[in-house]
Amino acid sequence: MWDSKNMMCAADPRHGRYLTASAMFRGKMSTKEVDEQMINVQNKNSSYFVEWIPNNVKSTVCDIPPTGLKMASTFIGNSTSIQEMFRRVSEQFTAMFRRKAFLHWYTGEGMDEMEFTEAESNMNDLVSEYQQYQDATADEEGEYEEEEEDYQDVA
Repeated sequence: MWDSKNMMCAADPRHGRYLTASAMFRGKMSTKEVDEQMINVQNKNSSYFVEWIPNNVKSTVCDIPPTGLKMASTFIGNSTSIQEMFRRVSEQFTAMFRRKAFLHWYTGEGMDEMEFTEAESNMNDLVSEYQQYQDATADEEGEYEEEEEDYQDVA
């Protein structure tokens, strides 16, 4: 479940750190065993989880399996490795936008070129933010709280 081949996005979770994760299991299984295994995964792979968000992995069990299966699981994770995908998209966008490829389809429907530039800037900001979260340690947690307060004062 935690393996990159099971992910729906080409971003290797070993190249980042999980901010949060959730696993939902369906079928007849022991809730205690699920909890133990989830804790084992975290303990064995602690370097892949941020330490400044306590209890950042949740799991749930529904004892009714999906039709036709004995059991199934669904995993949702917020990993800083997603920045790999955002970087690739940004590089591809930059190459196409420089040539103004397909731009006429959007401007013809009322969009402005500045909207593309703004979207690119937003994506680059997102990549930078994920990089900050990946590099952050528990010691720096107070710094983020101050930034949040500053942001709330502005908003």
